[in-house]
Amino acid sequence: MEHAQSLGLKVAQIPAFVRRPVAAVAARYPELAQRVTWLDSFGIDSEHDYDPFWRRCIELGFAVASHSAGMGFSDRASISNYMYNHMGHFAAAGEVLCKSLLMGGVTTRFPQLRVALLEGGVAHGVRLYADIIGRWEKRSVEQLERLDPANIDLELAQDLFSRYGGELTEGKLDNLAQTLGMAGPEIDPAVKDNFAAMQIERAEDFYDRFVPSFYFGCEADDPITAWAFNDRVNPFGAKIRAIMSTDLGHWDVPDMAEAVAEAYEPVEAGILSPEDFREFAFTNQLRLYAGPNPDFFKGTIVEEAAAEALANGA
Repeated sequence: MEHAQSLGLKVAQIPAFVRRPVAAVAARYPELAQRVTWLDSFGIDSEHDYDPFWRRCIELGFAVASHSAGMGFSDRASISNYMYNHMGHFAAAGEVLCKSLLMGGVTTRFPQLRVALLEGGVAHGVRLYADIIGRWEKRSVEQLERLDPANIDLELAQDLFSRYGGELTEGKLDNLAQTLGMAGPEIDPAVKDNFAAMQIERAEDFYDRFVPSFYFGCEADDPITAWAFNDRVNPFGAKIRAIMSTDLGHWDVPDMAEAVAEAYEPVEAGILSPEDFREFAFTNQLRLYAGPNPDFFKGTIVEEAAAEALANGA
């Protein structure tokens, strides 16, 4: 990346994951080393420390993009149907990286980091944002106390089962504590807290961990893009940062002259506001690239517009 900057380049692209051999299998069956693998996604559960890399991205003013394939994932491994494997596969790969950086605490430690997940659309980003908030509200380490079998009043439970269990519980109450899971092993508190790396104190903290950090590439004709801007539905009034990606030159764009016009159609249909379209087509790209590097657009035809938007707090 340092060499790329020395050449005058301004952006970096990385894979969403690296397939690494499962060490025990590779040692015993070397011929299976490239077949039995796990996904190292540079954040959660990685065997390497990538923090120096994220730190250097910020120091060099680099936004990071990822565009990896999810074909071959277990639910995308049809041997007969390409479209079965194709639908959603970029989103699936992008979600691997997004979840890993989020839940691995990378965006907590490096809030200035900007990551673009290309071509997968925004639906998986909106769902992931809402999903993780809902799960924290029910399964944070504090909320798990409500589910701890150790909190059961065993004497009361024994009485209730005896009185109301009928034939279903006759002769089966001697080991009630074990049946109810009260005799299980002690669990390390660190294992219980799946959200520890994000240092969440209140649900609103997820907004800061997620929204400014992740940008989701959406093709011009994707009808789901409007979901990103529905601040009445997205928790805490969030507008997920969708960026227009026209995919020009690809077989998904039969007429290059129509791509941008297609992206504007939701405005004409009243689904997107003109302000939301500006964010989709311009402001979010500005936040992605000029956020880490205010001079990113210098010398381009949008230099003046970019400078004005940045001055106005984009």
